[in-house]
Amino acid sequence: MALPISFSEEVWLLAETLPLANLLLISVLSLFFLVYFAYFSIFQADIKQRIAMLIFRIIIAYLITLIVVALVLTALNQFPITTMPDIAIKRAIIVAMPASLGAIIVDSLDKE
Repeated sequence: MALPISFSEEVWLLAETLPLANLLLISVLSLFFLVYFAYFSIFQADIKQRIAMLIFRIIIAYLITLIVVALVLTALNQFPITTMPDIAIKRAIIVAMPASLGAIIVDSLDKE
C-alpha cells in the first residue's frame, strides 16, 4: 500500500533543481522515519533477536515503495529513465518519502 501522494508539478520541477546533498538528506530522513516507526510500533522496541527482520522489513518497504512510485510516474509520463535518468531517480526518491511512510504504517497493521 505504498501509494504515492505527492504528485504535483512542483515536485517534478523540484527534482530538476534539487542538489544531491538535499536528495541524500531526504533519503536519510525517509529511512530514519521508517526505522523509528518500525522499531517503536511494529517491534515495540523489542528487537534483540529480530534485528534482521527489522532491517528486512525496512528494505522491503522502501524498495516496494520505489517500484510503485516508478510505475505510477511512468504511467504519468514523468519518469524519463532512458533520457534523463538523474531526474527520474530524483523524482522517485522525492515522491517515495511520504509514500514509504504510508507503506510502513500499513505494514504495522500486521504486527510481529
